[in-house]
Amino acid sequence: MRPTISPGLPDTAAMGIPDRSRLAGGLIVSVQAPPGSPLREPLVIAAMAEASLSRGALGVRLESPEHIGAVRSRCPGALIVGLWKRTWPESAVYITPGWEEIRAVWAAGADVVAIDATERPRPGGERLEDLVRRCREELGAPLMADVDSVAQGVQAAQLGCSWVGTTLYGYTEATAAHAPPAWELLKPLRRQLPQHVPLICEGGIASACEAARALKAGADAVVVGTAITGVDLQVSAYVRAMGTLPAPEAQSFL
Repeated sequence: MRPTISPGLPDTAAMGIPDRSRLAGGLIVSVQAPPGSPLREPLVIAAMAEASLSRGALGVRLESPEHIGAVRSRCPGALIVGLWKRTWPESAVYITPGWEEIRAVWAAGADVVAIDATERPRPGGERLEDLVRRCREELGAPLMADVDSVAQGVQAAQLGCSWVGTTLYGYTEATAAHAPPAWELLKPLRRQLPQHVPLICEGGIASACEAARALKAGADAVVVGTAITGVDLQVSAYVRAMGTLPAPEAQSFL
């Protein structure tokens, strides 16, 4: 039974999701696979999610209602941040862009729905403030605002998003010249966000050392994807790098 959320600013405790104290120092593993990959099979995604959770991950971030449902079935107690990537010709927004996607992600079993919270035009002319309000009033769904700037993170929190993440830094038109992680956003976001709003560092975290650095810079928790579960991208990177090296001289071991 989903909790009912009263109007006003979100109460993470009432929503049944971790607050800042429970998130502190936590790892959320993004368990996703690109289109065409054999890893996109729901059973494979669910197995990777279970492996992550069993090794201490606080939660998982999953893409598509199908994958959310598979993990919820296999790991009933998992903390799931869910999203649905859908593209539209008239908009660059693709992370849970509209009401239809929000409802589907929530119905599939997500605990927190991740949405693009940038100021870019959304498909169908839907407005971020309307989506946040409807989530609160009609679903009681906590939202994670995926942003690319300090201003957008603060605005998302003011609108009522429960968590703020640096997910889109380096992936929007306005930040295309920058490479994640969003080191320059973490400290100012932590200063300017309301104290009760968790700050999540996501995007470009390539090692445990970088994850620790993000926590020291002000993040409450860190999302790591490719460095842990991105087999397709990781193997491709190794092959490309190794392909640029000269072939080793033949050696005889006789």
